[in-house]
Amino acid sequence: MLVLFDIDGTLLETGGAGTRALNRAFERLFSISDAFRGIKMAGKTDLQIIKEALSLHGIDGSNGNLQRIMDMYVSLLKEEINNPRKKLKPGVREILDIMIDSRLGTGLLTGNLRKGAEIKLGAFGLNSYFIDGAFGSDHEDRNQLLPIALERFRQKGFKVGPENSIIIGDTPRDVECAKVHGARCIAVATGPYSIDELRQTEADLVVETLEDKEKILDFIF
Repeated sequence: MLVLFDIDGTLLETGGAGTRALNRAFERLFSISDAFRGIKMAGKTDLQIIKEALSLHGIDGSNGNLQRIMDMYVSLLKEEINNPRKKLKPGVREILDIMIDSRLGTGLLTGNLRKGAEIKLGAFGLNSYFIDGAFGSDHEDRNQLLPIALERFRQKGFKVGPENSIIIGDTPRDVECAKVHGARCIAVATGPYSIDELRQTEADLVVETLEDKEKILDFIF
């Protein structure tokens, strides 16, 4: 069994660190302030978000600008993550401890760039919980990330496919990412979507928080 976690809104809140780092990167490189105003970010990959901003502001991303933005963002995120508003979501450490004790394949399926994911998780000492995963730096389309994660786990000796994989996330995009490949999904209402909104998706299980351990574990096992 493979359990793949989203990060933002599911495991933690950065206190706005990601958005601030992106805005600072655009301002520093292109002298554009508040560049991401009006861009909806929930459930999207960082690559998709950055490309939308480049397009919005008429900036060519094919001449190295995309990589420059990503590199600058990661550098600034290291500064921005050190803020008092960041916090873990309820029940996170407890559920991750159970995943490890149960010897499940525990990984990530996140829109974050890999380096960005490591910075965010590292701020809470969570990196060691996750074996591998798929990231927003692998593909801009979130729906393409599950096959990437599965291949990485297979290379590590796990016998996994969509049929024995579960994605845990906080947006309808997490649900869609699972369902398009025939995987299961647990939607958790700790992000921008209410539990009623998530119940209108095709999620196999919807919970208020990761503190709902009994429901989650009954579903997984």
